[in-house]
Amino acid sequence: MPDIDQDTIREHVRARYGAIAEKSEEGCGCAPQSSCCGGGKESDYAEQLGYSADELNAVPDGANLNLGCGNPLAIASIRVGETVLDLGSGAGFDCFVAARQLAGTGRVIGVDMTAEMVAKARRNALRAGYGNVEFRLGEIEALPVADATVDLIISNCVINLSPDKPRVLREAFRVLKPGGRLSIADVIARRPLPAAWREDHEKLTRCISGAETATDLQRWLADAGFSAIAITPREDSRKFIETWVEGKNLGDFIVSAMIEAKKP
Repeated sequence: MPDIDQDTIREHVRARYGAIAEKSEEGCGCAPQSSCCGGGKESDYAEQLGYSADELNAVPDGANLNLGCGNPLAIASIRVGETVLDLGSGAGFDCFVAARQLAGTGRVIGVDMTAEMVAKARRNALRAGYGNVEFRLGEIEALPVADATVDLIISNCVINLSPDKPRVLREAFRVLKPGGRLSIADVIARRPLPAAWREDHEKLTRCISGAETATDLQRWLADAGFSAIAITPREDSRKFIETWVEGKNLGDFIVSAMIEAKKP
């Protein structure tokens, strides 16, 4: 992450995603230029990420803002009765998919730093009657969640936005129960990014310049205490990553990856 004040980075991220939440209330949230990552029709983009038509049809209207870069629930193996935590839950899309897999059991907690997103997600949950889903305002570097209370942590293209990723992973370890799992979809760097990109707030908030190498992520996960670490790049992600910013050959620099780990 560039040598920029961490609070400044967070404010840029908060401002961008607050604006996305407000625009989506006006019915334009799924336009390509409004999302961090997505392009094309809402359902087409989500299907490229690995979501099924059934999952897309089941979530409340307005929950899917096309802000992801994968489907963390595809590797999560949710079990009935579990407590699931979503880091950077946005309008609630992955929380609602997780709740559907829990089939009325357990609970899902979404944490997001953007007040507008939390408010939108709460409205979505209320309208659709999701009684086992709640949304909390907070930063993923300081989770408003008690120690050892979560079975599974998911996240979708959010940790790259944090200016302090090692702290995020330490917080994830803290709130997981022994034996708890981490199942994340995020972007990683294939090679060092251009220095100018690292200083570009626009590229940071579009899930580009905050990408780190698999080697760094592996080390930070291990330092936090995680075991059974696996980072699997999705080579087919180039197709949609290239749509994020035209003419930059983004697929040469970043790739979507599935990141898994366990708390011993």
